[in-house]
Amino acid sequence: MTQAVQNEYRGAAPSRPLEITFAAVALAVAAGYLALAVQVPLRRAASPGQIDARFWPTVLGVSAVAVAVLLLVIALTRPAPERDDVERIQSGGYLRVGATLAITIAFVGVWSLGAVVVFGYRVEVFPIAAGLLMASLMLAYGHRRWISLVVYSVVVTAFVYVVFGMLLRIPL
Repeated sequence: MTQAVQNEYRGAAPSRPLEITFAAVALAVAAGYLALAVQVPLRRAASPGQIDARFWPTVLGVSAVAVAVLLLVIALTRPAPERDDVERIQSGGYLRVGATLAITIAFVGVWSLGAVVVFGYRVEVFPIAAGLLMASLMLAYGHRRWISLVVYSVVVTAFVYVVFGMLLRIPL
């Protein structure tokens, strides 16, 4: 193999600052999640020995903080791992990340509306916003077949809405 071909297929270089930054961001996100988890409103207090609505979010938050702290300790005390299996950043990578963030922020903003009244009918925003989120993300990452864009978006959104919104009665 020539040197140019070897360089093309060589993975990304090890990066200690990247590992530390990732662990610190993970810790901040996990701590934020845990702070929100302990503030989940309770419709009624659980009886002694029973689980309430805060239990699982709190368990997940504490677990996430513990894993993030472990990642930060490893990033600070050990050398950066080899990243031969990680591809280098490809053209358009930063644009896709930016598009993903913008699409997700727009989804959260629209979802927070809850429901809107159109022509006298109350319309739930979640199914529409979730379907558009799925289709937009698939388009941003290169999926172009319109039939699967529509079918996949509708099926996944319907599944989430039926399971969480209707069966488990979790407000979406």
